Amino acid sequence: MLETIKEDVRRYALQADRAGLCRHRSGNFSVRDTATGLICITPTGMDREEMTTDDIVVIDMEGHTVESLHDRRPTSELMMHTAIYRSRSDVRAVAHTHSRAATAFAVMNKEIPAIVYELSMLGCKEGYVPVAPYGRPGTRAAAENVLAPLAISDVALMQAHGVVAVADSLKEALLKASYVEELADIYYRTLTVLGHEPPTIPADELEKWKYPSV
Repeated sequence: MLETIKEDVRRYALQADRAGLCRHRSGNFSVRDTATGLICITPTGMDREEMTTDDIVVIDMEGHTVESLHDRRPTSELMMHTAIYRSRSDVRAVAHTHSRAATAFAVMNKEIPAIVYELSMLGCKEGYVPVAPYGRPGTRAAAENVLAPLAISDVALMQAHGVVAVADSLKEALLKASYVEELADIYYRTLTVLGHEPPTIPADELEKWKYPSV
């Protein structure tokens, strides 16, 4: 089972790079195995084009390395991943990206409002993409600072850093991170043209969406 999970981590990390959501070995990805509680996570400082399944590191919920076939070290942000899994038992996958438009709003410490309906797919209970306060990457502060935003949303900006998204699978977590980047780009373009804040969709309206009955 862990081999399958490791391959998923490798594949979606590479997909994120090729989609432009991460550059220059940035970002990190993980999946938690519900049977063992172990976490398969990307190694630090490695080119995704060169990464193989055997390069994926297995850690426990405390961040200790359980398996590293090529003596790889797990991402320096492993504390953030383990903190999220301990905080939200429903989460099985974490995607952390550094996409340009979303990171620009993270730098500005500016939430992304519900300008389009897709926000309803991101678990944003308050009707916006929240921003986690700044914490130096790889520190306990950075790990703890994302927990409150992720209590009200499945996605969050990390001030002066990037995006974090959570889901039941890494495919869905990466999709949510992709949506955040798209929302950020739309928001930026709208602000540029209008010169002021655009109209938004209220949170209660977002909650009303259901798959249409035939």
